[in-house]
Amino acid sequence: MAISNPGPGHSGTTGSLNSVPASKKATLSSNYLDFADGASNNDWSQQYLPDLMEKEAEVFGTRTIAGFLAQVGAEEAMSSDQVVWSEQGRLHLSYVGSMVINSGVFTFSTDIDGNTISSGEHGVRLNDMCILATNEGAIKCQVGVVDATTCTLYPYEDEDIEDTSAFTAGVTTTATLLVIGSEWGKGVADQGGTASSTAGYGNTQPTHTSFSNKPIIIKDYYEISGSDASAIGWVEITGEDGQSGYLWYLKAEGDTRSRFSDYLEMTMLEAVKGVAAGSTDADHGVGGLTAGNTIGTEGLFAAVETRGNITTGVTGVNAATDLAEFDAILAEFDSQGAIEENMMFVNRSTSLAIDDMLASMNSYGAGGTSYGVFNNSEDMALNLGFSGFRRGSYDFYKSDFRYLNDKATRGSINARDTVAPLRGVIIPAGTSTVYDQSLGKNLKRPFLHVRYRASQTESRKYKTWVTGSVGATTSDIDAMEVHYLSERCLITQGANNFMLMK
Repeated sequence: MAISNPGPGHSGTTGSLNSVPASKKATLSSNYLDFADGASNNDWSQQYLPDLMEKEAEVFGTRTIAGFLAQVGAEEAMSSDQVVWSEQGRLHLSYVGSMVINSGVFTFSTDIDGNTISSGEHGVRLNDMCILATNEGAIKCQVGVVDATTCTLYPYEDEDIEDTSAFTAGVTTTATLLVIGSEWGKGVADQGGTASSTAGYGNTQPTHTSFSNKPIIIKDYYEISGSDASAIGWVEITGEDGQSGYLWYLKAEGDTRSRFSDYLEMTMLEAVKGVAAGSTDADHGVGGLTAGNTIGTEGLFAAVETRGNITTGVTGVNAATDLAEFDAILAEFDSQGAIEENMMFVNRSTSLAIDDMLASMNSYGAGGTSYGVFNNSEDMALNLGFSGFRRGSYDFYKSDFRYLNDKATRGSINARDTVAPLRGVIIPAGTSTVYDQSLGKNLKRPFLHVRYRASQTESRKYKTWVTGSVGATTSDIDAMEVHYLSERCLITQGANNFMLMK
């Protein structure tokens, strides 16, 4: 079934719906009724008085998308050009590498998260007790020799590492090594020093991982001449900023303000760090932005794509539409921070797919309909929408994300992007503990929060000021100029606990 906007006579073509973008740099006939165009429906030259409906109709409902960050994060002031924070590394030692089965020598390649292990950076020590796993099985071993890039493993069990009953002899294979403890003989002294074949019991230091982001300056501007500001219109205006009355410039200024508020949120969601002119980026090729500038900032989606998780559904099907998909999400969260409560912000199709999935789990009514579960009687309308559910030890709270649905925002982008449209995001609830290098101490903060520039004399969280000669006179310009400015960035802490749904 296709949905169209039929015009007069229901021809199926686009009709007179006022879907023309409301913001124009000039006053156009498409934005106003023309009372002298000669058409029978707009012709005021005829003698009959039309029934005027002065109130502007709100045909698009609430047009703003702001409010997402207010639900899931917080805002804090900052007084620097950069925010730097560090996040904990994993506590236990687990590595991926290669080994020749009949030699028992394991060569370190990466840690369990895929980060490259350089020479001397691993934490495996002499006499460590380990589990070694390949695609043929797992075996318990002890570290007998260790150096900067390799370690030699000796099995505890009857079969050797090279025993064909457990592993294929003479084959170089990818293996995972997990340290589970250590075993030392009686009276054997600890061997200190750096990792080497003769001194393999060195001090293990925690890894230090730092991240940074920079604020960007966001601006907007509105201007109205003194003459137009004093002209009254016949249309009674409405707007998200509470505009009312018959002064059209109030609506234009209010719409500019509302759009700017949306820009503040959209940039924090979508922004990416830019590539300067002449530099080469592996994903985007040669950069074309201004050379020498640190351009862009890391938004939520970019942070999760870089440091978090991504789930995709079957081709042509929404992600997370059955329990198997959710179980895969839970398994990934188990391997990360295992945050119990999570908020899901999804587009409409994914929201309905999740509702259908949960309703199909209900065995108390045909087709997934149940009066008792939904607290409805037989004579009431069924509520087949779910706002939350629990699976395993995780609670998920689902909410429609207007930004992903609206045709004027991400909705049109998702409709065009057939490769990997963004269907939603899963955000952990609660706070994380991080070391703030600016303040020099550990702090508990929401996983997601906005930093804005501010000092004792200047706050750039949301600035607006008026210049000109309309109202309070500040210059000789016969106009009112309204300026909007903010300087901010988004901090995504613990991105490994977030998930994009594509």
